[in-house]
Amino acid sequence: MDYLPKEFLNKMKKLLREEFDEFVKAYDKDKYSALRVNTLKISVEDFKKIFPFTLEKIPWIDEGYYYSQEESPGKHPYHSAGLYYIQEPSAMSVAKVVDAQPGEIILDLCAAPGGKSTQIACDLKGKGLLVSNEIISSRAAILAENMERFGVRNAVITNESPDRLSKYFYEFFDKILVDAPCSGEGMFRKEPRACIEWSSNSVISCAKRQLSILIEAEKMLKPGGKLIYSTCTFSPEENEGVIEQFLQLYNNFEICSIPKMDYLDDGRPEWVNGREELKKCRRIWPHRQKGEGHFIALLEKQGTALNNKLISQRKWDDKKIQLYFEFEKENLKFHFEGNFTLFGDNLYVIPGGIFDLKGVKIVRPGLHLGTIKKNRFEPSHSLAMTLNKDVFIRKINYSADSQEIINYLKGETLNVLSPNGWTAVLVDGFPLGWGKVADEVLKNHYPKGLRINLGS
Repeated sequence: MDYLPKEFLNKMKKLLREEFDEFVKAYDKDKYSALRVNTLKISVEDFKKIFPFTLEKIPWIDEGYYYSQEESPGKHPYHSAGLYYIQEPSAMSVAKVVDAQPGEIILDLCAAPGGKSTQIACDLKGKGLLVSNEIISSRAAILAENMERFGVRNAVITNESPDRLSKYFYEFFDKILVDAPCSGEGMFRKEPRACIEWSSNSVISCAKRQLSILIEAEKMLKPGGKLIYSTCTFSPEENEGVIEQFLQLYNNFEICSIPKMDYLDDGRPEWVNGREELKKCRRIWPHRQKGEGHFIALLEKQGTALNNKLISQRKWDDKKIQLYFEFEKENLKFHFEGNFTLFGDNLYVIPGGIFDLKGVKIVRPGLHLGTIKKNRFEPSHSLAMTLNKDVFIRKINYSADSQEIINYLKGETLNVLSPNGWTAVLVDGFPLGWGKVADEVLKNHYPKGLRINLGS
């Protein structure tokens, strides 16, 4: 508790009054560690059968579980295989409110590092389209890496500012999530360094930026669509205050009740002299729930949307793309459908169609299938991660506790008894990546940037 800014404590004491002492005591407790199961790859029931660590259910998310801080699931091969995402438990509540339905077109406007985008992708079940945007290039790269590990097929990753993105996608999305950059008060226990950057001025600055982001999001949301706003801060200025200002600007929006989360705390309209409907927002407090601070608002844009479907643009006649189909025939029992797009020598596919990407800063325009190199096709790590074990013609399976898996994730070659050619390396039946076998030696194609030493 000693690390908390004095100005922050004084402010919270005025807001919480008789609850303040209980609130402060929460900072003497350890933070909660949690993970969320990737249902694109494994059911919750099957995951619980194979996961070697102790789990405790998170009440607000069916796929979420607490784990002991003494355990390290981030170093387990199942994490490299994308079977789960390590995520702060309160943060899992936000995508639950998004309630993505297969076939919807959804924007995650401030998406890095990807916890909420991967959760939305699981709910979409490979149908529809997810645009995950991040304004900071380095963070967009981390977002892309996490989406790749999760095996997401139907996502486009962009690296744009909200005001530029809104010029391309007027009333395009069924739902938009704005998990806004904030002063981070709710993360003080998890990340004490955030205390150093906090000030009352930063709260005011964040609130202005958050409103400006919502204004751009409004332009991209279809009439009848849902806008979900969230922060990881306690500040009323950044939470109820931002929503109140937004509703004053746009009277065609209304606050919706958040179903199945009645056990979370209500919004506090009295803290911003706001409308009574702000009670429909939800707050998570560290002294009331096993998680850090969070705020969520669900808004609906009134009106009727135009039928804005994705456009299919197949380009199968390109000679470079034919190289992929030759690879597919030789190595997979699976055929991709959708729009095939070449960016330089990199081949991507967006199942079901595509929108006009011209002018948009793109990190990944869909699923990266691989690269054309000297008139041959080399498969990507993304391709391996999005497929299941049954579609690989050649595959080698190792147990999670085997030395071979440790060696593979370190980037070493393996001695194998397997036919020559591209081969999927599996851990307990789940793809980890590619290798290429020649004369009983598997050359390692696990990406260099992902290689780790699980034995240390």
